[in-house]
Amino acid sequence: MKHAVAIPGWILLAASIIASGAWGALALYYSGPQAPVVQAGLAATFALAALLALTGLAFRRWRWRALAAYLVLFAAVTAWWLGIEPSNDRDWQPDVARLAYATIEGDRITVHNIRNFAYRSETDYTPAWYDKTYDLSKLEGVDLVAVYWMGPAIAHTFVSFAFAGGDHLAISIETRKEKGEAYSTIKGFFRQYELYYVVADERDVIRLRTNYRHDPPEDVYVYRTQGRIENGRKLFLEYVRKMNALKAEPDFYNTLVNNCTTDIWYNTRVNATHMQFSWKILASGYVPEYLYESGRLDTSLPFPQLQRLAHVNARAQAADTAADFSRRIREPAAANPKPALNPSGSGNHQQ
Repeated sequence: MKHAVAIPGWILLAASIIASGAWGALALYYSGPQAPVVQAGLAATFALAALLALTGLAFRRWRWRALAAYLVLFAAVTAWWLGIEPSNDRDWQPDVARLAYATIEGDRITVHNIRNFAYRSETDYTPAWYDKTYDLSKLEGVDLVAVYWMGPAIAHTFVSFAFAGGDHLAISIETRKEKGEAYSTIKGFFRQYELYYVVADERDVIRLRTNYRHDPPEDVYVYRTQGRIENGRKLFLEYVRKMNALKAEPDFYNTLVNNCTTDIWYNTRVNATHMQFSWKILASGYVPEYLYESGRLDTSLPFPQLQRLAHVNARAQAADTAADFSRRIREPAAANPKPALNPSGSGNHQQ
């Protein structure tokens, strides 16, 4: 009976060694010293130590010594890991070279370093940045933008704030990549990217995705959210607070818990009536459906019809560089068929 009771404990201990060993090896491989050979060697060494500790559990004479040695090694790796710090001082790619920030004077909020690049292709562009002052009292709505490239379950989501007079300010939470660096979902777990708020003109951040990204192609949907406009103002100020905080003190992006969609949810918690956390926030492609089910989108239409109307690719391609780009992509398009979401595509996706 004693052995039967102990078995679950040993299984749990073994599982913990396997999980911690996998995490430590990957952390060393992706975040260790820059030399690839050294990274691979350290990762292999740590994985071997975990394997020896796991094997040692089968031998009463050695199990506690092996476990103690592994715990010391794991503690050392953890201490090293916690010492890795984010930075705003790196050789950044041009599209993330400037940090957006804002100054506040009552309801007048001046946003600095708004991106509005002139694209000739996804990678060929002329950088352009501008500053603009927004009157918070004239905020009219908040839109959710959902971008799909690899099926219905995964999407890049961001918000766009609509102001009187046709002004729109889009804010997309992404990775801040260095020159020569590509996005990797796995690397995103291991403190490889700083968190970055792309604060942009919609002619930049939406048109880039509808008009210039083709490998894989992307489908873009723009949904007007429903709710008290005062909540939208609080959300805008929370975004401003976070932008300014990142300028003062950088933070790491994390593929699972600190990403484009989870951080939208974190920011909405400034409002007491924010939505409860759901698995659909992790499976980000279902966020629009979750908003619809929660009454945060227009429920006068069935969701498939609303989704079809929200698809903006054709309108964005027609509008292109037009000054009224934001108005034109939101024009009613009841006759446009809803495209099938691409079930395949590259997981190594450039946000």
